[in-house]
Amino acid sequence: MRNLSSRLILIAVIVALAAWIDFSTELKIPNPITGQTLWRRDVSPKLGLDLRGGLQVVLEADLPEGTEISNEQMETARLILENRTNALGVNESVLQVAGSNRIVGEFPGVADPDEVKATLGQTGRLEFVDFGFLPIAAGTVVQTDVEGGEATDLNNLPTDPTTPIIYHTVMTGDKIETALVSTSQLGEYYIAFTLTSEGAAIFGEHTSTHTEQYLGIVLDKVVISAPTIGSAITSGEGVIEGGFTADSANALAIQLRYGSLPIPFKVVESRVVGPTLGQDSLQKSLVAGLVGIIVVFLFMGIFYRVPGVLADFAIIIYALIAFAVFKYFHFTLTLAGVAGFLLSTGAALDANILIFERMKEELRAGRTLRTAVDLGWTRAWSSIRDSNLATIITSVILFWFGSTFGATIVKGFALTLALGVGISLFTAILVTRTLLNLVLKFIKPGTENPKWFGI
Repeated sequence: MRNLSSRLILIAVIVALAAWIDFSTELKIPNPITGQTLWRRDVSPKLGLDLRGGLQVVLEADLPEGTEISNEQMETARLILENRTNALGVNESVLQVAGSNRIVGEFPGVADPDEVKATLGQTGRLEFVDFGFLPIAAGTVVQTDVEGGEATDLNNLPTDPTTPIIYHTVMTGDKIETALVSTSQLGEYYIAFTLTSEGAAIFGEHTSTHTEQYLGIVLDKVVISAPTIGSAITSGEGVIEGGFTADSANALAIQLRYGSLPIPFKVVESRVVGPTLGQDSLQKSLVAGLVGIIVVFLFMGIFYRVPGVLADFAIIIYALIAFAVFKYFHFTLTLAGVAGFLLSTGAALDANILIFERMKEELRAGRTLRTAVDLGWTRAWSSIRDSNLATIITSVILFWFGSTFGATIVKGFALTLALGVGISLFTAILVTRTLLNLVLKFIKPGTENPKWFGI
């Protein structure tokens, strides 16, 4: 009795927590004395691209054929691109390396596809360029010696106007530690940046010897601004001004914060998924799942009677717990994930069916009801364990496949299936068995009716 009561309390607590998460968009724990929030967590459901709509982009390394690209370069590029898009306000973006030279990006609920594609396609090479006493207008395309060319002597410019001027790169953007957008008292936007120790030394030396000269801020060979050096900057901190708007200043700050891509990329494919299509897919999937669950519930109740009805209750508890796990840990739910969730529901019923069939065999052999229940659970366990273990191994393989080849649909299916199987084991082994033992307490010995158990 004590063990049964403990299990009932545990189940009640878990179900209450799951219901709290399922029917909330934000969890809060207030301070009972001050009323201030001690703990807060967002648990709103995260819908994937196929359910919410958005943008899918395929990027390919823009390098000569046969150029070797390391896994480290691809992973670094993926992280930089993910940081860039998240900083643009594209929440829940997913970027994955696909093959040896491609990155697949998914951006659910994206508002401006063109802005995202432009940010992804930029190399992001920032240079501080010495323009000497030459004023260079913003938007001008220039050549620099950062690739190893010899810089032109700005005090002795070529007389031939067709001869290109190669400017000297004083420092590249990888020496920048932080970059933030701020506004002046006049409301003008500028970028305040902090340099690394190495960058501070380079910047201090140059600004000390080139006062009143122009120092160009060049991004991907295009001049962003070309302010004059008013005085030596030796503190490792400075500002970039140049008539920025809020959007242009934010875009440049993103490039500064997250650095240059180790390799250039080009957009080779993009696809916009409308929110109407995603919502329609979700509604149809939910209707199909609801119809399937109703049919399964009727089958279990009619064929297995009392144990079947208890298994139906356990499946409802399973659904509450599984959805709460998805929401609490911010798993992105895709259409394939919904399919994996429904499939794992079937796996939960498989465990119950194995147990109930063994119970029926024991009852036909003349066992008492309580003995049949105990033997049914014991003898069905090895089959339940092996079948669920095989499913989990398959899910791991599918998840690895999806991660390796950028197949996010496969990853979503594998993740929800594996989680569902784990939770289904909990409901089949603990919840259904506890509920069945609770019912047996109200059945007096000698009054068992085999028809109640499908015999």
